[in-house]
Amino acid sequence: MTEYTCKRIILLSLPKPDLKDNTGDADRLVGALKKKSGCENVFIDLDLLRKIPALLREYDYTVRCIVCRERKGLSLLGLTAGEEKRIAAGLAVDLGTTRVVLRLLDLASGDVLGESAFDNPQISVAPDILARIHFSDREGGLEKLQQMVIGQLNRSLSELCASCGLSPEDVYLLALAGNTTMTHLFMGITPHWMIREPYIPAVNNPGFLRTSELGIAAAAHARIFIFPNVGSYFGGDLLAGILFSGMNQMEDTAILVDVGTNAEVILGNKDWLVACAGAAGPALESGVARMGMMAGPGVIDSVEVDRESREFRFHTIDNLPPKGMCGSGIIDLAAHLFLSGMMDIRGRLVPEKCGRHLTEKDGMPFIVVVPADKSASGDDLGMSQADIDSLIRSKAAMYTILRTLTRTVGMEPEELRKFYVAGTFGSFIKPRSAIAIGMIPDLPPESYKPLGNSSLGGAALALMTEDILKESEKIRNRITYIELNVNQELMLRFSAAKFLPHTDPGRFPSVKVWG
Repeated sequence: MTEYTCKRIILLSLPKPDLKDNTGDADRLVGALKKKSGCENVFIDLDLLRKIPALLREYDYTVRCIVCRERKGLSLLGLTAGEEKRIAAGLAVDLGTTRVVLRLLDLASGDVLGESAFDNPQISVAPDILARIHFSDREGGLEKLQQMVIGQLNRSLSELCASCGLSPEDVYLLALAGNTTMTHLFMGITPHWMIREPYIPAVNNPGFLRTSELGIAAAAHARIFIFPNVGSYFGGDLLAGILFSGMNQMEDTAILVDVGTNAEVILGNKDWLVACAGAAGPALESGVARMGMMAGPGVIDSVEVDRESREFRFHTIDNLPPKGMCGSGIIDLAAHLFLSGMMDIRGRLVPEKCGRHLTEKDGMPFIVVVPADKSASGDDLGMSQADIDSLIRSKAAMYTILRTLTRTVGMEPEELRKFYVAGTFGSFIKPRSAIAIGMIPDLPPESYKPLGNSSLGGAALALMTEDILKESEKIRNRITYIELNVNQELMLRFSAAKFLPHTDPGRFPSVKVWG
């Protein structure tokens, strides 16, 4: 009876009714779906149910069923001709505070059809999470925030589909990952109580919703899966990252670091997961960014110090004249300043080693990598002592968070086998440079794996995971959240980590100063 099955698509060739078999059209279809899917309960929206008799006869009882497993059972999202060649698509959404990224997939094959992104329009109303929560408390504020993001989502989806020769009506399933506040605003649910004691969200596990209820322009009976959160502090974007990394299925203990508004860290394996968040995030994200700029043409992304001449060698994106430094270049610079002896273990620039590269800017020591007459910006490019001090506090906070979390399960960071790093932080930072300044543990280079946009990757994976609801709940229920309270032990670890690479150099055996 069944010719072909994939996770979201089931092709059925149904026996036609006759005088000896007068089973109802919908019952005939439901029975076949139950048998093939192994799911006891199959549900069909009333609007689609009304069309089934005509559709089965139009398609000569050979049909393609687009389905998803919800809490109640298997839901039929669409019904087309069995030989239909038009793609049934799914959309993965990374709902960021500042940026929203879309990825369109073929639900039959999992192939990526296209991607697009847009700035979150809510920024124009309130730039940060806290301000948006307060705005949502105003008369009509919640509705406005929801309509802004869904309106732009619909426009971007329409453009993305058109670029792939499709229409939004070809999108039957969506999966969305975002932090707890962003998903609440997306659903039009107040986040009011998340910032008031005892700091709880309205919902932790929304599951599947009808896209029509949210005003999303997609197939008539499409569903959207919204990743669950673990309270106000641990959002569905992080859970999507866990799914994408696969650490929830590993025998060995692995760690996942996502640097954004905070530095969020997840440690665990297939049996258990612990998580925490700390204030290293803003220091690493905006702190490093203040010294430089976002990666782009003409931006320095790599720096070295020549061992013989102590001259700087650098690389710019697209090999254009240098106009600034991005995060990877700044981490590189700090590492090579230390390794060459131009910076001491306290992070202080050493005048006799820096030589002519050291100058003064705004009354503070400044190390010049590119002099003004050779830079595209017309300014000296480098780092001030204040920049270096900020970076050292950031790296100390990062390492302290990693060590504190691993210590809660009786491990040291250096015992880890896999170290996943999400986001742009992980995509561009070189592990050897970050190790040299003691930002991350001294592990073999192959232990580090950048995940890129793990929130988007997890959302895309959800589209192709047959029972994503069950799998996401399994991950969520396995997570134990650890509060990083400011205690004496934590502060001592932070103080120890403020040296390069650490007050205990034995933790970083591969780091050898040559200058």
